[in-house]
Amino acid sequence: MKKLNMKLVLFIELFFLFSFALGAQQALIRNQPVYAGFSNDEHIAFVGMTISELIGRFGPPGSVTTERGVEVWQDDVVFQYNGADFYIFRDRVWQVKIGSTHGISNGDRKAVVLLALGYRAADMGNYMLISITGKSWPMMIRIDFSNTEQVAAIYIYRSDF
Repeated sequence: MKKLNMKLVLFIELFFLFSFALGAQQALIRNQPVYAGFSNDEHIAFVGMTISELIGRFGPPGSVTTERGVEVWQDDVVFQYNGADFYIFRDRVWQVKIGSTHGISNGDRKAVVLLALGYRAADMGNYMLISITGKSWPMMIRIDFSNTEQVAAIYIYRSDF
């Protein structure tokens, strides 16, 4: 009985793995995005919010810090909430750091991310980029990897900054 259950579990896992891979291949053949609706994610809508909208939606931040950029003009004020950091330029959010989006989470292996994002992702070695279309300004998702090739950080940001 246990052998039958283990075989059934293995079959189901393999079925889903190959189904997802086949769906990604079919989308590539049709020249369509592997993950339809990439531009409709709620996290993407955070970019461009005013400080008033941010506080109105989430309340006051748990903490406020600064982050030094490469250049002085790149310094940011960061509103930190449980599960997300909002990077502010003047009076608007220009970047969000989150723990998960589009089925990808901190700690996931790089191979899983490649499978989830498919052909639209640009593999840059220790990070991946994917362009977000259909917005008023150019946007990207950046997924940073640790030395063990696990997701260390996920950013959604305006790429024209």
